[in-house]
Amino acid sequence: MLDFLPGIPNIQHGLTISPTTLLLSIILPIFLCILLCIPLIQYINPTPPLPKGCRRLGLSPSQRSNLHDEYSPEYTHGVPSTATDPASGLPAWRIKALFTYPIKSCAGVELDTADVIETGLKYDRLFCFAEFIPSPQPTTTTTSTSTSTSNSSQDPEETGTWTARTLRDRDFRQLALLRPEIWIPDPSSPTYSPTNPETLSNGVLLIHYPLPPSSNPLTTLLRTLHILPSQTHFTIPLDPPTSSSSFPLTPVKIWKDTPLAHNYTHLLPPSLKSLLTYDTTLPPNQRKKLALFRASHAHAREIYRNAPRKGDQIDFQPVTGFADAYPIHLLNMASVRDVAAHCAEEIPRLSVRRFRANVVVQGPGKFVEDGWKRILIGSPPSSSSCSSLRGGGDNEMGEKGSGVEIYTACRTIRCKLPNVDPDTGIRHPREPDRTLKRYRRIDVGDLTNACLGMQCVPAIREFTLRVNDPITVLETGEHCYIKMLAPGEIVEGV
Repeated sequence: MLDFLPGIPNIQHGLTISPTTLLLSIILPIFLCILLCIPLIQYINPTPPLPKGCRRLGLSPSQRSNLHDEYSPEYTHGVPSTATDPASGLPAWRIKALFTYPIKSCAGVELDTADVIETGLKYDRLFCFAEFIPSPQPTTTTTSTSTSTSNSSQDPEETGTWTARTLRDRDFRQLALLRPEIWIPDPSSPTYSPTNPETLSNGVLLIHYPLPPSSNPLTTLLRTLHILPSQTHFTIPLDPPTSSSSFPLTPVKIWKDTPLAHNYTHLLPPSLKSLLTYDTTLPPNQRKKLALFRASHAHAREIYRNAPRKGDQIDFQPVTGFADAYPIHLLNMASVRDVAAHCAEEIPRLSVRRFRANVVVQGPGKFVEDGWKRILIGSPPSSSSCSSLRGGGDNEMGEKGSGVEIYTACRTIRCKLPNVDPDTGIRHPREPDRTLKRYRRIDVGDLTNACLGMQCVPAIREFTLRVNDPITVLETGEHCYIKMLAPGEIVEGV
């Protein structure tokens, strides 16, 4: 008898139902339903359609990352600059990996070959998310009261500032989980047409992201079983239509600059907005507006602090888009491995990717780059063409036996952004920030913060970088970082 179900102890003909039979009668239909749904997964969670007439830029999913062996002991020490790799025959000091980050604070795209333009690696920090910070409400004077009354029908957040948001912001760690793909027009594609929207916009960004957590246990279960999708995607044009008013130029505050940028907010799916505000500590009715912006080529930010000057060292004034301050960020493998060894107890496998560099180099010993002032990437030229290294303006690198001069303008001042794991979006409460501040506060210009890596400014506007390009040091010397902010000055956002 089933004491716990007294109402149904027997069925017809006096048969008794055992607890096991009853449980199986409940579980088996559910199991069979799930089993029948499995063949439908491809229709429920389909692969996103490929952008018409385009090819994907960067390493394909089947290719092995150039950082696949980043934890190898060989990167814990340096070798002489004149050494040759015995396994490959390549120069020991060379580019190990290249990354461009299309959306600020989101996942990077790894490249074997990277085009470099005035603002840095092409597509790097081309987009950024921003939050709307309302202007302070006017004081309750007679004038302000009457003004407030006359505008009482307007949105109280109508006046304010769009402010860039990054992984530094506590509530935006989910940015690390957004995975953009760069697709550019390919005339050899069978679906290519010069009138395709993808062609007219010079390509698209295909952005994958996880769906926000569900409060429904069944939905969570079906996602875990891969019956319901846990990821989704959307596409945005790389370049906004020139004749469209749907992408208006809007001021966006990043650090102390407020460049004009194209507003892409109308293309953001609601589920993405939910994901990016899921961890916020504010109640839903107090959350600020979220937007996506694309940098405008005509409104790039000029760089002066620590940078070479137009007419003095180079033929143009350096500029950048939504990067923090400089066109290229360079990192040395041995230096990262040394930091990793110091915080191995807290983070057993500290990846180079946490530091979001564009150019990762191998060969130099730990922190050797701290004293670099100028380097050459690519093969050293003949003595007769050495004068062409400086002030080349529009020169391009790519010919055999040529290279490009790059100014290592200053050391990279580190913040807590590398505390966020790029694979999970989980923020470590202490590391590697604590370790860095223990022994890497080395720049006399800012002894409060730690340094790791170098900020770089190329001497020419456009060229190409390739994995395995050799690195040659042209000049060394002292650095003194020039702070962006005055003592006690605080900037909202990034």
